[in-house]
Amino acid sequence: MDDDARIVVDDAVTIPRVELTYRATRAGGPGGQHVNTSSTRVELSWDVAASAAITDDQRARIRKKLAKRIGQDGVLRLTDAGTRSQHRNRERVTERFRTMIARALEQPKPRKRTRPPQRVKEERLREKKKRAETKKLRGPPDPE
Repeated sequence: MDDDARIVVDDAVTIPRVELTYRATRAGGPGGQHVNTSSTRVELSWDVAASAAITDDQRARIRKKLAKRIGQDGVLRLTDAGTRSQHRNRERVTERFRTMIARALEQPKPRKRTRPPQRVKEERLREKKKRAETKKLRGPPDPE
């Protein structure tokens, strides 16, 4: 398979272009009268559920991270109508797709648990005692 037949998302994931569906429709926006006669808006569709290019873990991560962009049918849809050229819009939407999938597949860095320093604990306790003393002084005087 040559590079034009697939989209390299990262080192581990490559999506074959045959899994992507492109559709051109008429778009609003820049172009004047040209816009009324040409189909320059490009819609990219990718069936996340049926894709053989990703593992089940990756599929679950994508579905979670991109839940708002994936329809109930399990298809991710992106559109672009930013330029007057269908070809450029197709390239732009494909690049957006690639970066979006790459971001969704990023593993969050695990948090290392740390202990608060002893100095911070002591300072907190000092502040608590000081506050308690202030509040104690607000009360009525002790009967003698």
